[in-house]
Amino acid sequence: MALNTSADAPLPVGEVSRLIGGWIDRLGAVWVEGQITQLSRRPGAGVVFLTLRDPSYDISVSVTCYRQVFDAVSDVVSEGARVVVLAKPEWYAPRGQLSLRATEIKPVGVGELLARLEQLKKSLAAEGLFAAERKKALPFLPQLIGLVCGRASAAERDVLENARHRWPAVRFEVRNVPVQGVHAVPQVVQAVKELDALDGVDVIVVARGGGSVEDLLPFSDEQLVRAVAACRTPVVSAIGHEPDTPLLDLVADLRASTPTDAAKKVVPDVGEEYERVRLLRDRARRSVRSFVEREERGLAHTLARPSIEDPHRMVDQRAEQVTSLLDRGRRTLGHLLDRADSELAHTHARVVALSRAASRRRGYAVLQQADGQVVRDPDEVTAGGALRARVAEGEFSVRVDA
Repeated sequence: MALNTSADAPLPVGEVSRLIGGWIDRLGAVWVEGQITQLSRRPGAGVVFLTLRDPSYDISVSVTCYRQVFDAVSDVVSEGARVVVLAKPEWYAPRGQLSLRATEIKPVGVGELLARLEQLKKSLAAEGLFAAERKKALPFLPQLIGLVCGRASAAERDVLENARHRWPAVRFEVRNVPVQGVHAVPQVVQAVKELDALDGVDVIVVARGGGSVEDLLPFSDEQLVRAVAACRTPVVSAIGHEPDTPLLDLVADLRASTPTDAAKKVVPDVGEEYERVRLLRDRARRSVRSFVEREERGLAHTLARPSIEDPHRMVDQRAEQVTSLLDRGRRTLGHLLDRADSELAHTHARVVALSRAASRRRGYAVLQQADGQVVRDPDEVTAGGALRARVAEGEFSVRVDA
């Protein structure tokens, strides 16, 4: 509504600011497009401050939003990016300053594409398609390489020439397909599946010589990413665009920065391998020579020992000891036998001397009764009894008179 003011009845500045704020508060949320010229995200703060600029009119306006609103697009939005903001105008009366309170931010143009790709990237990563443990190792020397690239492209020439220069015997199975446009995705997917189905293909290289973000969109297509993830053959991504990372780089088993780099990583260099073989051969020769020389020294040291140099010396020494011990044993045994013989002779002599026969030879006689008992006491016999007398040379009968 119109205000009744005059030079005699003016409005204070504060009242004018308050009225402007009231009018602005009645405005609803609006979509605003502009370029981010300043961006302030303080650690721990819950609010993000932006400055949107309109290059056509060289006008800027301050924008504030909660951190979670900005974090939804923080991966693809930075200073210099064009965005569309859903915001409600706010008027700060003490300073007389207009600002916008944003509730939603959307990137424009390339930024919008990057936002969609970032969302797809997070979704596929959550499924585990980019996990390092599912990636397959490349063979050391592939016999047949599958190559998916544009027809007569620089990428095809770089891969073929560099690979054959490094290893002349390498063979290729090439599939020429569109690498941009609406027909790129289905044909690249079909080519990858065909090469993966061939038993002789050891590794597949998908190559392109770089391009703009829009040109590289086919290599971030979900259909192609899933097809590569399902391959049983190792896949190498050689898109050749360093600033951006297509999703194919993340799902592939190996990422090469350029097609030339892919040829270097897939095929070994024959000169380098020959030099490596030569070095290993020299190393093996030195190891064998060192081993033989060490064993020869050990053998010479062993042969120089007295027991090996004159093996009979120990036997001869032991033979002398054996002879000496044998003689000593014989002498000892002879002495023992002689002593035993002497003792035996003495014992025999004593036995003989004490025997009845010896006593009879000395003139003694032994009287025996009829039952053979020896007569030791006169009371044992009776007068008129018959006895037998034994002497040294025989026996005879006697009779007792009294």
